[in-house]
Amino acid sequence: MKVDIWSDIMCPFCYIGKRKFENALAQFPNAQEVEVVWHSYQLQPDVQHVPGKDTYDFLAEIKGTTRQQAQEMNNRVADMAREVDLHYNFDKVQVANTFDAHRLTHLAASHGLQSQAEERLFAAHFIEGKNVQDPETLVQLGTEIGLDAAEVRTMLASDALAEEVNADIQTAQQIGVNGVPFFVINHKYGLSGAQPSEVFLKALQQVWQEEKTEK
Repeated sequence: MKVDIWSDIMCPFCYIGKRKFENALAQFPNAQEVEVVWHSYQLQPDVQHVPGKDTYDFLAEIKGTTRQQAQEMNNRVADMAREVDLHYNFDKVQVANTFDAHRLTHLAASHGLQSQAEERLFAAHFIEGKNVQDPETLVQLGTEIGLDAAEVRTMLASDALAEEVNADIQTAQQIGVNGVPFFVINHKYGLSGAQPSEVFLKALQQVWQEEKTEK
């Protein structure tokens, strides 16, 4: 069984959805036979890191709200994250373009380290307040999961893997993805958003049973 997941590193619901899906997978008896593949998506492809501009001002700007309302929105998201033992620190979160971070996940995938890259980048962005647009930060995060620093630097200094990131985004558009996280099980069944773990588990069980019946 294969599960394709479209997400963006700057998407707080994607990290929450990742945890909820992982919790479901931990309860699924046939988890060892599930292949999980992550795909790139950019919620704000034009955004750039601006020193001193925090996530509250950024959110207020794109949502057309006040800074206080943006803080209240993020507080609600932080409460949701705590339910799955994630401790977001929105006071430290740095607004950043995620394209190069997505290229890093594709490089990691070529070494069998894609899931580790996704986890490390999410934690760096939402918990540690690192700038995931900064090349040296990406080199550091890459080496922490086992990638070669020189290989990461070479990739970042070129256009390598940009086509792969764009292909993921294009595929998402073709299948009608307009928000992330978005999960596709066995190329047939789509689940949008950070669904409860019970929903993910039920979907896995249902598709598994259908596959067995068809065989």
